[in-house]
This record gives sequence, C-alpha cells and structure tokens, in this order.
Amino acid sequence: MTRKRDQDRAWELIEEIGLCMLVSHDEGGEVLRARPMSAHPRRDEDAIYFLTDLRSHKDDEIEINETVCLCFSGSGSHTYVSVSGTANLLDDRLRVAELWSPAARAFWESKDDPNIRILKVRPALAEFWDSPGKIVTTVKMAAAAVTGSRPDLGSNRKVLL
Repeated sequence: MTRKRDQDRAWELIEEIGLCMLVSHDEGGEVLRARPMSAHPRRDEDAIYFLTDLRSHKDDEIEINETVCLCFSGSGSHTYVSVSGTANLLDDRLRVAELWSPAARAFWESKDDPNIRILKVRPALAEFWDSPGKIVTTVKMAAAAVTGSRPDLGSNRKVLL
C-alpha cells in the first residue's frame, strides 16, 4: 500500500468502528487510564472529536499530559486501529450541537448542559490491523493449524496522519 492509501484506510477504519478506548495519563502522570468513548472523526479537519463531561477529570489529566492513545477495535471484523496524538478540551457550543445525538442523552439531559465539553484529538500516528473478516480469518487459522503454516491474517501498517 502507498502512504496515501494507508492513511485513507486508517481513517476509514476509525469511521467504521466509531467506538474506542481513550487512554490518557492520570493526574499524577504515572498511571494510564482508559475509558470507552464515541469518536467523531473529521479527516478534513485533521481531528477526532468526542463529547465529554467537565466533571470527569479528563481535562485535568490532559492539561498535565496532552498525549493520548485511541484504541479502536472492530472485533466483529477483526480490524483494529491504534491512534497516537495530542488532545485538548474546548468549550465549543456549536460543535456540541453538531455532535449531539440521541445516544448522548445517556449522559446529559440536553446539549445545553454546561458540563459538556469537546475533546479534540489531533492524530499524529496510526497503526492498523486490517483482516479479511471473521469467517475468512477463522478458516485461514484452521488451515494453518492443520498444515503447520502461518496464516495470512491481513495487513498491519503504521502511517503518519
């Protein structure tokens, strides 16, 4: 694959999977913390956005260390993406309204909740594992077990975003 195609594929997988584990450093800076988040990728802005809550302390963690990792897992399709980048929190009410969805009601009563913030991640590097799908992967693994060979389970690429 070319770098451009690798970049395209990384962004496609991020969009397809949608949910990720956001990994940041705790307030002491020594412990990594991960929590599930719903991603809103905007490739044309070179950013991945999230709705977050001011009371969740992510803002404190990111103020201390802005480096984060986003771990996407499309387990049904056996595709995975790890994105490293930098994060910052924004109080952007227009972006909150843009990203608001019925699913957000699980966390806030309305998009006007003053505790909602935007977490913006600027990706720097992505690594993805792209498999041919669950059925094909299972068949290849079974064939490899029988023949003693190593299965070709798809591609693994690192790409600068």
